[in-house]
Amino acid sequence: MIPAIDVQALAKGFTLHLQGGIGFQVLKSEALTVMPGECVALTGPSGAGKSTLMRCLQGNYGADAGRIMLAHRSGQADLAAADARLVREIRRETLGYVSQFLRVIPRVSARDVVAEPMIDRGMDPEEARERASALLTRLNLPPRLHGLPPATFSGGEQQRVNLARGFAPDYPILLLDEPTASLDSANAEVVIGLIAEAKARGAALVGIFHDIEVRDRVADRLHQVLPLEEAA
Repeated sequence: MIPAIDVQALAKGFTLHLQGGIGFQVLKSEALTVMPGECVALTGPSGAGKSTLMRCLQGNYGADAGRIMLAHRSGQADLAAADARLVREIRRETLGYVSQFLRVIPRVSARDVVAEPMIDRGMDPEEARERASALLTRLNLPPRLHGLPPATFSGGEQQRVNLARGFAPDYPILLLDEPTASLDSANAEVVIGLIAEAKARGAALVGIFHDIEVRDRVADRLHQVLPLEEAA
């Protein structure tokens, strides 16, 4: 079976241009393999590079070296070497991402925020909106809010919209950055169920979970990201 994610010798550093051009390395020779149907949790101390690795996996950060091979369409694509067109294609068809915070779109309803990526993948708009409403209801967002823009929602309500947007399209690969950070225990249970269903259909998931109980219930294994001085 071909891995859904195969990271090889990944390196990433940053230059602080406002501090005299000081450079520092965050990731060096990072390796990670995730199979379809598997959930891998990134662990390690604060500042070790978990978020940097996650952003590299999403294509938000360019890699300085190495490969990020993703199972895409009928083959593999190297996200680290992909041009902007291919990155957009991968994000539309293959790679979903649930961040901690919703990027609020003015005057767009919560239902349409969730439906948008499904419509972009070719789903009938009405079917997409019905699926969006069903998932928002499952995440305990009252139907009276589905037609409202989420700009005025609470943090927990916005996170539920974000979760619905990430899970609704059934992406083959899904990245989760603190998916239960702003949720109560009842909604965290819903997310645990959604992760289990995604794994059952063969999705590969990578997550950062500070809630250890949630992490231990959903993760098949842990991938430790170590500070470079410890990894050396």
